[in-house]
Amino acid sequence: MFREDQLRKVEEEKRKWTEDLSKILCETPERLPRFSTVSDMEVKGLYTPEDLKDIDYSRDIGFPGQYPFTRGVHPSMYRGRLWTMRMFSGLGGPEETNKRFHYLLNHGETGLSIAFHYPTLMGYDSDSPMARGEIGKCGVAVDTLKDMEILFEGVPLDKVTTSMTINPPASILLAMYIVVAEKQGISKREIGGTIQNDMLKEFIAQKTFMLPPRPSLRIIVDTIEYCTKEVPRWNTISISGYHIREAGATAVQELAFTLADGMAYVEAAMERGLNVDDFAPRLSFFFDSHIDFFEEIAKFRAARRIWSKIMRERFMAKNPRSWMLRFHTQTAGCSLTAQQPFNNIVRTAYEALAAVLGGTQSLHTNSLDETYAIPTEEAVTIALRTQQILAEETGVANTIDPLAGSYFVEALTSRVEEQAWEYIRKIDEMGGMVAAIERGYPQMEIAESAYRYQRQVDSGERVIVGVNKYVTEHPPITIWRMRPEIEERQLRRLREVKESRNSMKVKECLDRIRKASQGSENLMPHIINAVREYATVQEICDVWREVFGRYTDPGYF
Repeated sequence: MFREDQLRKVEEEKRKWTEDLSKILCETPERLPRFSTVSDMEVKGLYTPEDLKDIDYSRDIGFPGQYPFTRGVHPSMYRGRLWTMRMFSGLGGPEETNKRFHYLLNHGETGLSIAFHYPTLMGYDSDSPMARGEIGKCGVAVDTLKDMEILFEGVPLDKVTTSMTINPPASILLAMYIVVAEKQGISKREIGGTIQNDMLKEFIAQKTFMLPPRPSLRIIVDTIEYCTKEVPRWNTISISGYHIREAGATAVQELAFTLADGMAYVEAAMERGLNVDDFAPRLSFFFDSHIDFFEEIAKFRAARRIWSKIMRERFMAKNPRSWMLRFHTQTAGCSLTAQQPFNNIVRTAYEALAAVLGGTQSLHTNSLDETYAIPTEEAVTIALRTQQILAEETGVANTIDPLAGSYFVEALTSRVEEQAWEYIRKIDEMGGMVAAIERGYPQMEIAESAYRYQRQVDSGERVIVGVNKYVTEHPPITIWRMRPEIEERQLRRLREVKESRNSMKVKECLDRIRKASQGSENLMPHIINAVREYATVQEICDVWREVFGRYTDPGYF
């Protein structure tokens, strides 16, 4: 980046500047004894060309749309097309969520994203004792294909892409989506979207369990194999760092553990016999955008650089699209506070700006009231307008990777990359991510980081405005509440579906899923046939629990 004589000159000038600064600091000390990122990575007072002396422009930075993709995966980035504005939506029953979908699309949202309620996330139906008190509370209730039909009523699935945040039963919800598209007269080859389908991060962080790690991985590879051949526009997995970060991980841990999960999925698919260049272009990622502005930008840039090296050098992918790390971003839910909730609008705006400057392909902005409940229409509109103002008014989408070349940003990107590689090497030594999870390694690392951060907040070393500094009362805000009749309606519909369907055909379909699960046949065609006959989410998941066993978190201390 710089000639040796230039670096020597900078070094000499910096030495003189430091001497002058030390005199000033005697009279006016710096306001903190130590400056660090939110992940506790120390930040120097000044960055200069010296911090970039080991960076090679072509090797480490390059050009947008070209290896190593540090500056973005597309040559023109937002000058050609803005990121997808994909607001996370799921409330009550399918009717309420369908109404919210249409509301957001009418207000300028460009992609759908579904939040399912907890019973669906765990593979239980609304009439299960496990679902009592949880129906529609933290997302939408989906038990059968009938719910999915209502959910997408009036939504043309060949015109809108949909992201589904679902993990243990991901293949079932994808099957339902495929059948709904069929009923709209749309081929599965035309639909586009994403299922999260990332069970490894569930064992690490979010903890929506169903099956042990290895059978979970088998079902994930089934979806990758099936969609590679039959649903070519579908992103078969969203390898997710978001929940890892929300559990208390640092930026480096989020990055390293997410990419290590991705490596495990690639290895498993290749062991199945799939060609890496056939499936890798449809892998996608999902990251948190936390409150430390520059650390997040550096994390996103480092993520692209590391993944491109992994795919090209470790897995020998030949297609440049296989080297690209495409990702969705959600602003940090864990940064939001119940105290002074209107502060959350400001936090979300800065986090969204970091995601855009970091080169995201898709973005969800959190609402000010999400620490209390599912967002109201007013709150979710403000969150959507935050993205639209960012895109249309601020000018940040006018040039590609505007922070490239910043001494601080480039140095921090390299530092994040270096520390992430250290984690990846440790995981490799353990035998890969599945083995590391079984040993509890990432779980314990995250727990330690979360504890350290909370101690900093409790001591006041880490300031949270409105929580441990500038504390004042705030006026009450409107909160979305679910009406009791929604639960009654969901249970009634599920009962009616079970009474009206062909129970003999359902049983036959479930038997085929059981037999395929016991062998090595791809499960997706059988799942699609089962949901077409209105088999429920739990009925299919219960077959898997019977065949593969249930997973219980052992706990780590």
